[in-house]
Amino acid sequence: MSQLAIEVNEITKMFGNFTAVDKVSFGVKQGEIFGFLGANGAGKSTTIRMLIGLLEPTSGQAKVGGYDVKTQTDLLKKNIGYMSQKFSLYEDMTVEENIHFYGGVYGLSKEKVKERKKWVLEMAGLQGRDKSLTKTLSGGWKQRLALGCAILHEPKILFLDEPTSGVDPVSRRNFWDLINELSSQGVTILVTTHYLDEAEYCNNIILINAGRLIAQGSPKELKTEHITFPILEVETDNVVTALELLRTQPWVVEISVFGTYLHVGVSELDLGKNAIRLTLATKGIQIQRIEQIVPSLEDVFLHLLEQDMKKVAA
Repeated sequence: MSQLAIEVNEITKMFGNFTAVDKVSFGVKQGEIFGFLGANGAGKSTTIRMLIGLLEPTSGQAKVGGYDVKTQTDLLKKNIGYMSQKFSLYEDMTVEENIHFYGGVYGLSKEKVKERKKWVLEMAGLQGRDKSLTKTLSGGWKQRLALGCAILHEPKILFLDEPTSGVDPVSRRNFWDLINELSSQGVTILVTTHYLDEAEYCNNIILINAGRLIAQGSPKELKTEHITFPILEVETDNVVTALELLRTQPWVVEISVFGTYLHVGVSELDLGKNAIRLTLATKGIQIQRIEQIVPSLEDVFLHLLEQDMKKVAA
């Protein structure tokens, strides 16, 4: 029996002459949290919709839980959970009515719905709010309710399409605690996100750009294999001017703005530090701090995007 919960082999989706997903291949092990990263429009949601049986691939093969996404869509849909970034809830129904509706969709008995409703209300922190209209709930509560409805039937594979979009940081953190708990119970989770800090929680990750897979591996592997040069974090009194000055220097491998700081990739550590100080001093820009940092996934993602754009341009 395959140890992979999700197997994808050169899956492609075209809309007319536009290729939304281009020969993407990857595997997701049973029980792992698998991150699917890319900018808006990269092809993440299109891929998920093919894997849950909502879109038929133009070419390629994929199996989810052992079911073929082209020929066994009915069985596939019964054995997975899916939560979209819109939370898939009916706003004018109460919390309880949403739970009962999804219980009916999944074919659960009244006794099972009653049992699972208690679990959802506890998990979502909605005890005593079951008669509340869903539209009156905060983003974090809606998010947890939507998750509860998506796994009401206790699927072993769960697809989450940008599930933390539009919720506050505390709700995001709490939601990831729930994801980790589900993973520890053996649930396989494929999650798309554009919050790269969240991807640190994933066991494995793939990065896609313009429908093409550009990298895959664990967070540690992505950082160590793709960023092989020192990165310096620079805090100055004029980030914009400093960026313009440094980006043209031949010893700068790449540069980007992170909040109020600059991340500067240099070819050599000590020479890079000195060159940054000298270059900025010529324009009277003061440096509050300059130090080497461990690259973040955002550093990796920006680096890979730049490399991919160079390949396309060539």
